[in-house]
Amino acid sequence: MLEINTSPVTLWNFANMMGDDMETNSFCGIQTYQTEGINDWSLSNKVVTVTPSRPEMPFQVRGQKGRILTSEEAEKLMKDQTLVSNFKQKKLESDAQKNWDLFYKRNSTNFFKDRHWTTREFEELKACREQNHLYHTERCKAFRCDLTKDSLLENIPADSVDVVTLIFVLSAIHPDKMQLALENIYKILKPGGSILFRDYGLYDHTMLRFKNGHKLGPNFYVRQDGTRSFFFSDEYVAQLLTAAGYEVHVNEYVFRETVNKKEGLCVPRVFLQCKFKKPDRNRIDLTC
Repeated sequence: MLEINTSPVTLWNFANMMGDDMETNSFCGIQTYQTEGINDWSLSNKVVTVTPSRPEMPFQVRGQKGRILTSEEAEKLMKDQTLVSNFKQKKLESDAQKNWDLFYKRNSTNFFKDRHWTTREFEELKACREQNHLYHTERCKAFRCDLTKDSLLENIPADSVDVVTLIFVLSAIHPDKMQLALENIYKILKPGGSILFRDYGLYDHTMLRFKNGHKLGPNFYVRQDGTRSFFFSDEYVAQLLTAAGYEVHVNEYVFRETVNKKEGLCVPRVFLQCKFKKPDRNRIDLTC
């Protein structure tokens, strides 16, 4: 979904919204986490501080360290090294739009829920919801585009957007094309403008439950319906965004416990939540 708000704070919202697809429950205890490199399988013993959210909100954990695997989980991932064939991977890439269109068609009424957490997690979005005398529906424009190849400049002026949200979007893009998408967004973002990012974190439950035969590459998998998902470490996201020219302001893991009532499971969810900014041209760097 793409939407633009012509209030003083201009927002572009690129949303997939598949991440919180299970009902949230209380966080079940303190867990141990680790920092995870792009190709690093070590299990360091780092502990993160647990901070409760507001009383009316589900309990969650924020931290700079990734989740530590159990020995069984680590063994499962180590054994799952067989990749989907190059022929099938090319077909999945060519059919990506079709597979996502089919997903949304099948799940238009029975999958998606209201995501009230967005304004709680990203205070910048509250200002975008405030209407004013400049707002007119005829000035709003919605259009479809492929972030990896369609230039946003064809529909949006350069350096004109205050805030861009990437919520469970980048994980659906092939890793080889992620930087192209970020560079595309960079062109329309104002100097000092922000990207608000939330997506699947490394070792999220959805990553660990993939069976053999679904792996496309490091931390990259295909679902039964042909849609794909990538699982991010904080290092990987930082490398992507800085390579595209952004400055890192927040880059942290969010840990939750969620309940799947149908399967009777209480499972660990791992997300990565970040705020990146396009450098402000008017800022003077006084460091030597």
